[in-house]
Amino acid sequence: MLGALSLYGVLGLAGVEDIDDNGIDTVLIHPPFWESYSCIEHWAGQLPHLGDALGTDCAIARSVKTGEREWMRYHAGEGLNNEDWFGYGRDVLAPCDCEVARVQVNSVENLPGILGQPPATFVVFTRADKTSLLLAHLGDLRVKEGDVVSAGEVVGTVANNGFSRLPHIHIGAWRGDVALQIRFDQRRMRRSAAAQLTE
Repeated sequence: MLGALSLYGVLGLAGVEDIDDNGIDTVLIHPPFWESYSCIEHWAGQLPHLGDALGTDCAIARSVKTGEREWMRYHAGEGLNNEDWFGYGRDVLAPCDCEVARVQVNSVENLPGILGQPPATFVVFTRADKTSLLLAHLGDLRVKEGDVVSAGEVVGTVANNGFSRLPHIHIGAWRGDVALQIRFDQRRMRRSAAAQLTE
């Protein structure tokens, strides 16, 4: 698994081939947050490195009301400080029942809107079926290499470090040298929605 350096300094090139009628292999994981969030996906071929390829960038959003208007937003005000972002410092949840295979720390915090330098603070998890999952741009890590975690366990917080412009979590997945498309377990997301209704 050696090769060109990715945005996160993790692994080499992914075995991304042309998409055929069978589509792309997927992996079902635990949602990264209990709060409402949305994700921007990396399309096939956009980023070629394992951990980046077919990855997704997720940020926590809140419903904000201004006068008679209401919509989902990611930050208060202009979002010029990390603390303005609703996700900043919020808990990040383990994607699976898995082992912590690798931890990388980058203590340099970026200012929103200013792109930082890789690698990010990240954790690589490995499932029993040899699927690897990456969570990047973390802060306040609660795990170390060799730890065994359960899906939904808090493993860190949302930060803004590495190759990032805003507080969010990047998620990547692969098995062997093949990148996987990420899907979130919507049954577990239902629990999140129920919890928010009681707040």
